Parts: sequence; C-alpha cells; structure tokens
Amino acid sequence: MTPDLTLTRCQWVSAQRPEDVVYHDLEWGVPVHDDRVFFEFLILESAQAGLSWYTVLKKRAAYRRAFADFDPHVVAAYTEQQIDQLVLDAGLIRHRGKLAAAVGNARVFCEIQREFGSFDAYVWRFVEGVPVILPRRTHADVPVCSPAAEALSLDLKRRGCRFFGPTIAYAYMQATGLVNDHLACCFRHAEITRR
Repeated sequence: MTPDLTLTRCQWVSAQRPEDVVYHDLEWGVPVHDDRVFFEFLILESAQAGLSWYTVLKKRAAYRRAFADFDPHVVAAYTEQQIDQLVLDAGLIRHRGKLAAAVGNARVFCEIQREFGSFDAYVWRFVEGVPVILPRRTHADVPVCSPAAEALSLDLKRRGCRFFGPTIAYAYMQATGLVNDHLACCFRHAEITRR
C-alpha cells in the first residue's frame, strides 16, 4: 500500500514513519471483533508501557513470531524456560516483567473467553456494545484515559492482568475501535464512523 500523504491525518502520525501511516490508515480505531486481534493488542499495548507506540510497532513482527501468531491458548501454556528465551530475543522489548506478564495475561484472556464465550463479548460491555465517538478537534482534545478505560483496567487487574493500567487501557480501546479518537479533520474519522 502506498498511502496518499496529501490526506489530512491525526496529528500524532508522522509521514517520516511509514509504519505510523499504515497503522493509522488501516487499523487504528477500526472496531475489532476478532479475539486474536484483541489478544495481539493486549500484548502490544502492555509492552508499550513507558515507551512510544512507534517502538512497539517496529517490533510487531518479532512479537507475532515470539507469541505464536498471537494465539492466547499457546501463549498461556508458555513455561518459565520459554519466558527466559523471550528475554534473550533482541526483536522484543526485553523486559522480563512485561514478557512474564504477557504470558500471565494470556491466561487471564483465556479465562475471560471461557467465562463470556469470547473476549469480544467481554470487552464491548465496557462501551455498551457500540464505539464511543466524540469528534476531537485537536490532539490536545484527546484524553489519555476515560471512566470506561478505568473500569476495564480495574476489572482486568482484579482478574490478574498486569501492565494494563488505565492509560494503557484507553490506548487499547482506541486501537481496537471501542473509541474512535480520530480527529474530526482526519479522513479516517468519517470512514470509521460510517461503518
């Protein structure tokens, strides 16, 4: 895909970082209903804690390989020895706490699937089943958290999820389309709202 760089995008997107442009144009804010995609973003957003999203985005392929193409049931069965191997993988963010949390979070994810039938059924309850759409005029209008994100973070924490505080929960909701925070001037805002 060769993006049209003449289109107006959200202010955080840098034309000098093609990964940003492609991610913004194809994925960010699109409502997700696929549990594997929800799990992928659970892993990636948790890895982001304290870092830039661009850092994580550049390592996405390595995460896909290391985390069994984001199959939560495979990752939930990872052993301590496998976590030790992940720490040695230069393609990943080699933070043992985050990598161990990814395995623990996979277990939580699988428990939620068993309880609710799917993670999709669980997570969409936090926005009453429909994306939150509040047209933002500037990047400064976009919050870093919301009551729904706080509730999601608290519930996941209660279930044993780690590296998923309210700010990460809000970024997760933006990424998976539970919230459409594309700026009103961004060409993707209207496209996603029409879905």
